[in-house]
Amino acid sequence: MSTKSAAVLTSGTANAARLFVAALAFTSAYVGFSAYSNASSATEPAAQVILSARELPVTAPAEEIATAGKVTVAVLTDGGPGCTKSYVARSRVVSPDPSGAAFYSWRLLRWSPSAKVWRTYLAEHDGFAAPERTVEWRPQVTGNPGWYRVELEVEGAETVRSDRFQASC
Repeated sequence: MSTKSAAVLTSGTANAARLFVAALAFTSAYVGFSAYSNASSATEPAAQVILSARELPVTAPAEEIATAGKVTVAVLTDGGPGCTKSYVARSRVVSPDPSGAAFYSWRLLRWSPSAKVWRTYLAEHDGFAAPERTVEWRPQVTGNPGWYRVELEVEGAETVRSDRFQASC
């Protein structure tokens, strides 16, 4: 190797080393400044949430409340404009085919005193693809006092019903 080549190689290496040190110094300064500005910035105030006095929160997780083969119903809101009542119905659904989808339907039934039969008041359909799941439905009754119950029908399984409950104004 000639002296001229060695001099070029040495000066190139020295320039690369200087560039590396300069980049490292710049990065360190940037990180330090960024950390300083983040530490001095004020935090956002937390949003205040006000719960309605009419709501009755569910205190236990749905998985603890729901049981396969049983439908539980709880009142979420009682009263309000037009005699509105909101309910939550829960059950644990075990899929008849654990490797496939489970399809189910909810029905809110109202007792007809004149016909002496349960009639469908509201209905909803849904499904999932899992071996089992806690399912929930939130029907609402507006201005129609009477006796009700919730029915859960799972495709390929027996229909389950809640106990009857009364909606009154």
